Amino acid sequence: MKVIVIGTGYVGLVTGACLSDVGINVCCIDINQEKIDNIKKGILPIYEPGLDTIVKQNVENNRLSFSTSLAENIAGAAAIFIAVGTPPGEDGSADMQYVLKAAEDVGKYISGYSIIITKSTVPVGSSEKVRAAVKGALEARGAAIPFDVVSNPEFLKEGAAIKDFMSPDRIVVGIDSPKAKDTIDAIYKPFLLNGYRILYMDIPSAEMTKYAANSMLATRISFMNDIANLCEIVGADINHVRAGIGSDPRIGKKFLYAGVGYGGSCFPKDVKALIKIGKNNGYDMLLLQAVEDVNNKQKKILFEKLNKHFDQDLKGKTIAVWGLAFKPNTDDMREAPSLELIESLTAAGATVKAFDPVAVHEAQKIIRDKITWCDDIYATVQDADAIALVTEWNEFRLPDWERIKGLMKGAVIFDGRNIYDDVQLHKEGFIYYGIGTAQGTR
Repeated sequence: MKVIVIGTGYVGLVTGACLSDVGINVCCIDINQEKIDNIKKGILPIYEPGLDTIVKQNVENNRLSFSTSLAENIAGAAAIFIAVGTPPGEDGSADMQYVLKAAEDVGKYISGYSIIITKSTVPVGSSEKVRAAVKGALEARGAAIPFDVVSNPEFLKEGAAIKDFMSPDRIVVGIDSPKAKDTIDAIYKPFLLNGYRILYMDIPSAEMTKYAANSMLATRISFMNDIANLCEIVGADINHVRAGIGSDPRIGKKFLYAGVGYGGSCFPKDVKALIKIGKNNGYDMLLLQAVEDVNNKQKKILFEKLNKHFDQDLKGKTIAVWGLAFKPNTDDMREAPSLELIESLTAAGATVKAFDPVAVHEAQKIIRDKITWCDDIYATVQDADAIALVTEWNEFRLPDWERIKGLMKGAVIFDGRNIYDDVQLHKEGFIYYGIGTAQGTR
């Protein structure tokens, strides 16, 4: 079986690599020649644990290839996945131009019955726009070639995308054609053999499922951050509260961690887009608007704690920032809370020294020379007045506190992910601030 994947970003590259890894012949298409050339050299455009190995193995086994030409590779494809970006517009709505351009290109080049599978995150009703774009291109050719459109949203966690694709909780498919269903069954048969589920539904429901899932997770995060902030005021500890409510099976333990807010490519964009979908249909998504408001406020929380500790005078202070990516195991800097913190610190006159195990190269494109870039956490704390932990990478969890104390000018830690033991740090002589915990005791 041959499959085309249009787009070599996060979703497209993972999809293409994983499908090839179960034996499908996959060609990934991208209009960016430099990106394609780099991938062929083994230089991937994203960091995702294990992805480089899968790409390399399947290229060597001639199951995975890369090209800038859809026209030269589309013949014989059983299905064409559209996996291009849908960045948020100024009004928060998903920008469909790249999806519709891909659909138009498919209509220009298909020569026989084709299944167009929308993998990109798109608003409800987008499949009909994809259908219209393909049909319009066919009509311009004077061709009457049958095709079907399928919605197959992705549910990949950055940092665990390979596992999520190969061992999915569920595969959601929006479909209105028995013929297309046969092809989808064939594509995903290797996953079904291991007991994973395909949930077939109508196309609008599949499109909505993606937005609803991410918005629910974002809601849990903002809810816990709101509770954490209240815990600080009333003297409660969010870590105990999380254990208490997470043990309720109706609630569960996942996505109940307080912190400095969510970021990344999905949650901020999808929450905004669903709010916009509601507005476009005359309905106000009041809960999601509150989720977004809480998250925007939470991204300022570490700066507020730092500013308060230093009596509203950060000028001349040196702050060590640990972690830049929006979460561990990725180099994704989109909507990262670290950006908000660094911008506020530098605006207040502080010197920032930062380190991230993977995301420095991406962060440098955004922050440039506003801060000092370091090779490890120990370089960041040299003569620092305080540490701000933003991303909970594993290598930050058990540092040499005695060495750090000796390098620092001050002895204050602002733990934006609640990964440290405040009692231990107090014994080491540090002042500790967490999120939703007892504050500033030595």
